Amino acid sequence: MKVGILSGGGDAPGINAVIRAAVRKGFLHYNYEMIGIKDGWKGLLEEDFMPLTLTTTRGILHRGGSILGTSRTNPFKREDGPKRILENAKKFGIDALIVIGGDDTQTVTQKIYERGLPCVSVPKTIDNDLACTDYTFGFNTAVSIATEALDRLHTTAEAHHRVIIVEVMGRYTGWIALEAGIAGGADAILIPEQPYEIDEVCKYIKQRQKRGRYFSIVVVAEGAKPKGGKEIIYREGVDEFGHAKLGGVGHYLGREIENRMDIETRVVLLGHLQRGGSPTAFDRILATRYGIAAIDLVNQGK
Repeated sequence: MKVGILSGGGDAPGINAVIRAAVRKGFLHYNYEMIGIKDGWKGLLEEDFMPLTLTTTRGILHRGGSILGTSRTNPFKREDGPKRILENAKKFGIDALIVIGGDDTQTVTQKIYERGLPCVSVPKTIDNDLACTDYTFGFNTAVSIATEALDRLHTTAEAHHRVIIVEVMGRYTGWIALEAGIAGGADAILIPEQPYEIDEVCKYIKQRQKRGRYFSIVVVAEGAKPKGGKEIIYREGVDEFGHAKLGGVGHYLGREIENRMDIETRVVLLGHLQRGGSPTAFDRILATRYGIAAIDLVNQGK
């Protein structure tokens, strides 16, 4: 039996741990041939593969990113895309797919599965926003990175009596902002699920000043929005799944706070730092368990 593995969407620390675990158990326990599909669905459309063996997956457990590469390619936006996916899978003898991805990748996976290609989907996102999961791998690493940043920013904010606004990822959910904000001792946390009032944020900062605390740390999720307002879009256009490019809420908040108060603000965008680097021990273990479960489900015909 030949099993293909691909990773789609944004990268998350732990993808390589999933690949490694699935390959090791697939080869050692089931004697499967494992093949890597490069750059998500794009690789299956363009017949771009690599062998996955004990040798090619050696030493990748601690590595971030994906040895297969990833992309936001949507085969349903390409001419004859789904047909080519099925034809190429048959052409190269791929009997089943393990697909590592978030909500968009999983939506495509479901449609491909319904067209007859056996698929097992592994939930993946640093945003921790997938249904039927308690935690997605990559989330713990992202929270740890953001927490460390907050620890460091506290000292410089206090020294200069500034408000530092830290914008974190999460799209339309506030899990990273909430957990990193709590762990990092943020003074205010703004999340998409709870629209904020800028005057209330300023009021709280003033209350801190009256107590002799002349600095504040505000953590804001990229999808947070003011009451009655919309999310901030930093760049026009959408990706192949129709998603806008969120970002810029930190700078918006900084301007609004300075306009209302006599205090200096600074904005820190953590951006792709939250995706990069080595996964935490928690994410390595969780991702390994996902990889083992995925290949077991393939073996069970599920």
